[in-house]
Amino acid sequence: MKILTIIGARPQFIKAASVSREFKKYNEIQEVIVHTGQHYDTSMSEIFFTELKIPPPKYQLNFGGLSHGSMTGLMIQKIEEVAILENPNWVLVYGDTNSTLAGAIVASKLGIKLAHVEAGLRSFNMNMPEEINRIIADRVSNLLLCPSKAAMQNLHIEGFSKFDCKFVNVGDVMLDGVNFYKKFSKKPKVEVDNHFILCTLHRAENTDNKEKLKNILEALNEISIKSQVVLPLHPRTFKIIQNLKLNLDNLTMIDPIGYLEMIWMLDNCSLVMTDSGGLQKEAYFFDKRCVTLRDDTEWTELVENGVNTLVGSNKIKILQACRDNINLNFGSIPLDIYGKGDASNKVVNELINF
Repeated sequence: MKILTIIGARPQFIKAASVSREFKKYNEIQEVIVHTGQHYDTSMSEIFFTELKIPPPKYQLNFGGLSHGSMTGLMIQKIEEVAILENPNWVLVYGDTNSTLAGAIVASKLGIKLAHVEAGLRSFNMNMPEEINRIIADRVSNLLLCPSKAAMQNLHIEGFSKFDCKFVNVGDVMLDGVNFYKKFSKKPKVEVDNHFILCTLHRAENTDNKEKLKNILEALNEISIKSQVVLPLHPRTFKIIQNLKLNLDNLTMIDPIGYLEMIWMLDNCSLVMTDSGGLQKEAYFFDKRCVTLRDDTEWTELVENGVNTLVGSNKIKILQACRDNINLNFGSIPLDIYGKGDASNKVVNELINF
């Protein structure tokens, strides 16, 4: 059985690492990896392949840094060429990026079976490109591999039981990755306080809106007076922040860090603040509360269980949520919302037995 795996963004590298490791246990499975180049620089891409020991991509497309339309169109064209050449039994896509959308469209147009890892997620915000990508990928998939009961419920509500597909709750493959790589974690080359806050900020809805970004940064800078806020930044985001010419002397802004360093930060911080999708979930894996700098989230079960607080870019809400959640324990919430750490094994079994 030949699997054509489509990846292109940092969270997908982490997910694919766990599933690829499982593929290696089966002599009858051949995996061919296509890296679209959506995250194309060393700090966002190459370091993850090196650290996580992901098999090197057979195809490197280098389509990063373009508009949504141009990027997706070029990906579709090239992935189609690769798919025709490789003639796989399955196309496997992850998450909700333009790479996911491109792989899904190619598979559906060519009549190749499509499996979507992280299916069924919904933020219910159609202004988010990711929401469009995940909905389309789900609708054309033959096998929808859900990370949670909530994701399964979304598909039931949308009538997927009437479609010619299978959807199953396998758990979250990122939990597999955390469990495997935690023993290899390493401290970044930055001095941190005993109760530092880990923050990430990259989503276009924040970084491309000067007023939103200003509110968030001013709140973080105020928080940093009492609690160190460590903010790893992509060079693009750092340049945007510099152009605002704000006084952010209290913030600890650092270069992007690798996944093994991020695991260390998650394990040792007192709170996570982020506009990322995956980091909200990883905070939960490490029993850390999360303040999400967005108005909505696809990880709705974390909000419902009270460990994730949505604050958007509202400065007052950000400050209050930080005060309410820093160093606060989880309490009695379920610890297996995203499975038991065996999702990758279940993914492979579902592909084999489909």
